[in-house]
Amino acid sequence: MTYRFLPAFVLLVLALMGRAEEPSRPADKLAVGDKAPEFKIKDASGKVIDLAELTAKGPVLLRLTCGCSGCDKELAYFQAIHEAYKDKGLTSLAVFKEPDDKVAKYVKEKKLNMLYAVDAKGASWDVFQTKAMPTNFLIKKGGKILSIAEGCDPSGLLAKKLSQKIAETVDAKKEK
Repeated sequence: MTYRFLPAFVLLVLALMGRAEEPSRPADKLAVGDKAPEFKIKDASGKVIDLAELTAKGPVLLRLTCGCSGCDKELAYFQAIHEAYKDKGLTSLAVFKEPDDKVAKYVKEKKLNMLYAVDAKGASWDVFQTKAMPTNFLIKKGGKILSIAEGCDPSGLLAKKLSQKIAETVDAKKEK
């Protein structure tokens, strides 16, 4: 028996094994590069917020969130992002999974300065195919998803990375 081709065979087997182990995303899971799903929700005053209309004007940062302590600590970072880029075309939308009265008190207390809506039943999480709270979607003008950031990061690092991506998206200088 000849062993001359053994190294090539081993490399081929390893390459095939590596492909077999590549994680594949479920067909029903949104990913970067996908078109954002159609999404409409009413704000606190009853006005319909239509994601397609928002993304026709410019990029949108959609935050599916709640009022937990981690999300609360992150709020200041996301309000700062909103302030930094709203004049450059960014629309920020927070969708809370809490009762209306609790969100109304929270919004007033925190002086929330961005669009927001309440979805106590969590249908928004189904539309955006995520269970994680919070989940942030950066959607560029036209509706393509540029970034998905799941989970809570009270340190601000996640918000800083999103801010850099937004800066690139709106052709602004990156903020330090």
